[in-house]
Amino acid sequence: MDRLETSNDSSSGSLRLAVKIKCLFVSHFFSYQAFQLYTRHSNSFAPNTIGRGDGISPHWAGMSEPLDVSQNGTCKRQKLSSCLSEENPRLIPSLPDEISYQILARIPRINYLNVRLVSRAWKAAIMSTELFNTRKELGTTEEWLYILTKVEGDKLLWYALDPLSRRWQRLPQMPNVAFEAESRKRLASLRMWNVVDSGIKIADAIRGWLGRKDALDRMPFCGCAIGAVDGCLYVLGGFSRASALSCVWQYNPVLNLWNEVSSMSTGRAYCKTGILNNKLYVVGGVTRGHGGLTPLKSAEVFDPHTGIWSQLPSMPFSKAQILPTAFLADLLKPIATGMTSYKGRLFVPQSLYCWPFFVDVGGEVYDPNVNSWVEMPAGMGDGWPARQAGTKLSVTVDGELYALDPSNSPESVKIKVYDYQDDAWKVVVGEVPIPDFTDSDFPYLLSGLLGKLHVITKDANNNISVLQADVQNHFTSLPSASLDSSSGAHPESAEPATAFETDLWRVIATRTTGSSELVSCQTLNI
Repeated sequence: MDRLETSNDSSSGSLRLAVKIKCLFVSHFFSYQAFQLYTRHSNSFAPNTIGRGDGISPHWAGMSEPLDVSQNGTCKRQKLSSCLSEENPRLIPSLPDEISYQILARIPRINYLNVRLVSRAWKAAIMSTELFNTRKELGTTEEWLYILTKVEGDKLLWYALDPLSRRWQRLPQMPNVAFEAESRKRLASLRMWNVVDSGIKIADAIRGWLGRKDALDRMPFCGCAIGAVDGCLYVLGGFSRASALSCVWQYNPVLNLWNEVSSMSTGRAYCKTGILNNKLYVVGGVTRGHGGLTPLKSAEVFDPHTGIWSQLPSMPFSKAQILPTAFLADLLKPIATGMTSYKGRLFVPQSLYCWPFFVDVGGEVYDPNVNSWVEMPAGMGDGWPARQAGTKLSVTVDGELYALDPSNSPESVKIKVYDYQDDAWKVVVGEVPIPDFTDSDFPYLLSGLLGKLHVITKDANNNISVLQADVQNHFTSLPSASLDSSSGAHPESAEPATAFETDLWRVIATRTTGSSELVSCQTLNI
């Protein structure tokens, strides 16, 4: 056993050394290329900076904005290392750190995990906001797709896809979460035991004595909501045993870490999220009361810059107030079944439910300019396609609102677009290649990535498959007769539409994930 462990340690050490050598080679290559460019343009330096190296020629404008050098030779934007000592070395020898940051900003982000291994200074640079601000300035930001999956035991796993290289990265596992309120206080010390030494059995014994043996186990985040704003992912609420949580967890892709941020004012599960004006909105959901699950009408908004949650007016659920009898009013509970940002407002479709039955009742629209709710247009609410459990999935791509209509079978799945002028949903794609996963809660997801509509599903081999559809060009190429507001209005147009869709779909990436189920997806551009 000792020999085996020694062999494994040696192999892992060799692997780390090989990776570091490769990264060092890359770093010196960039250093050499940048130094050659640096010396090639040395004759273009400003007269008052020649020989001092504190000014950069306007020929560097292809890499950044020209530096503003005043008459006395002071530079406002250039960042130089204070010295060349070992305590404070430059990122790349013989180059100002500003140029080094611009070089790092041009490296594809998929390689950053390896680049971090070069040195502590490079790791700090890769994990700095300065680098990603430089990427924004240079226009080298990258949009990635993040997919949340559920495996056996309700364990959640995140995967990130770089659509350009078609390579995947697995995110760190979501953190351990204890009960809120009194449970969190009682078990605070036990959390420390787990952090210090996972092999200590005293904490397990005390947890058993308290009747909460698995209180500190990895929480399944059942019923949590997902959002993405300001370059970070957010996981909100959910159920932990009998409690609806108000906690919020943030994933920062720059640091590649999960952190807990300010909690919502109300514990809620199965709530709906939307992004508007770089703020995260949360509406509805359910909580657990004395009589069972209680639907919520409340809404709140999170500002990532201040880290503060603010209350919004509650949804009126106006159509739920006009039920004909008190019996139906008590039996059917109003619930938000979706939310999307569209034309500067938040559109929330709603239903009345008595599990497992759902009755669509249109929806409501929140306008942040007047901080109030109005009734959703009738055609939009009544025709919004629904999937399992009454939920309504949609995505806005290039200003157009799309939804996937599962109909009654996988063979008749359609993509619909909402026509704002006609207040109607119209079919733009009559055939979507989605396998039959009737036993899955989430057989497909929708996403807007790189300005195109994407459908995420599981293929026949149970692998995650990311399908890209050029719906925009397909939309402009379709005959006007095929853009009907119902699936059966023009059956004669179905045959030509299928021919149109032969080259519409393209698989851009797949990943083997076993028997996992799709839960949610988001995109981040950083």
